[in-house]
Amino acid sequence: MSTPVQPEEKSDVAPSRRRWPRRLLAGGAAIVAVGLVGWLAVRDASPVGHFTSAAGHDRFFEAYDRAMRAMPTPDATLDLRTDYGVVRMYRFDGANPTAAPLILLPGRSAATPMWADNLPALRKLRTVYTIDLLGEPGKSIQTRPIEDDRDQARWLHQALKQLPDKQLHLFGVSIGGWTATNLAIHEPEKIAGLIVLDPVMTFAPMSFQAVLRSIPASVRWFPKSWRDSFNSWTAGGAPVEDVPVADMIESGMQTYALHLPTPTEFGADQLRSLPMPVLAILAGKSVMHDATAAADHARTTLRTATVRVYANASHAINGEYPTEIAADTATFLDTIR
Repeated sequence: MSTPVQPEEKSDVAPSRRRWPRRLLAGGAAIVAVGLVGWLAVRDASPVGHFTSAAGHDRFFEAYDRAMRAMPTPDATLDLRTDYGVVRMYRFDGANPTAAPLILLPGRSAATPMWADNLPALRKLRTVYTIDLLGEPGKSIQTRPIEDDRDQARWLHQALKQLPDKQLHLFGVSIGGWTATNLAIHEPEKIAGLIVLDPVMTFAPMSFQAVLRSIPASVRWFPKSWRDSFNSWTAGGAPVEDVPVADMIESGMQTYALHLPTPTEFGADQLRSLPMPVLAILAGKSVMHDATAAADHARTTLRTATVRVYANASHAINGEYPTEIAADTATFLDTIR
């Protein structure tokens, strides 16, 4: 066990830049409430996630490919077979190549292109892998039902076991933060550290307003403007029109049928059981949950943790504060070498 890191709070951090993609990525991708309520409106007979039409598939990947142009060229593209399907990962070589790499897990419907503004700073710290989450729109292909939290941990564990690195640092935003924490609880093998950015259903329940507003956004045949409105709301009012990543997120919401279990909010005992150090960064203006309550709960349950709150951040925190997040990540990694 590493020496406990004292909880800290960053109460007022100014965003370093304000380009739209960084503001929306986590927020627009965080349609986790769709899995809680709105899925009833779009459910079909298939047991696995899938595109609902060939045209929808083509529309999504046209936007995906356009958004990927903002990313550096991957040093490797990996398709890892698991019991639940094929998991697409990309490797971006970075500093300290012998040290444990960062594994980036995106928000809902966002996939790898959401990390374009985070990669430059993070690659100065470590080699970075990005994942398209299984059962979400992206290059990963689900072939078997994912039925509960343990299944969510199993597919990711099976994929990460195939990487050559002995240890890894998980780095997740929104539902990706929940997914990272879920893996750390159920399959902690290889996980040296856990970094979560405004994770949903992890330290606090979903807000009623987020659940309520997600319902019209989750219905595929409703107008695009309704999905754009929800995505903008989660990102602190950022505009979302005519941007490749936004087009990818919105098209995934409309054309991909999710068949994933509702995420379970973790119990205090589960959070206390985490054996690895945790860096939890909460967004003070997140609409997805009560950030103050989430930060307090993280401080009282995590055994070895640094807890920070960026007071002016929206749920799109990863895009609003890439430089600050990378700096806090660097400090965190230094404590567990």
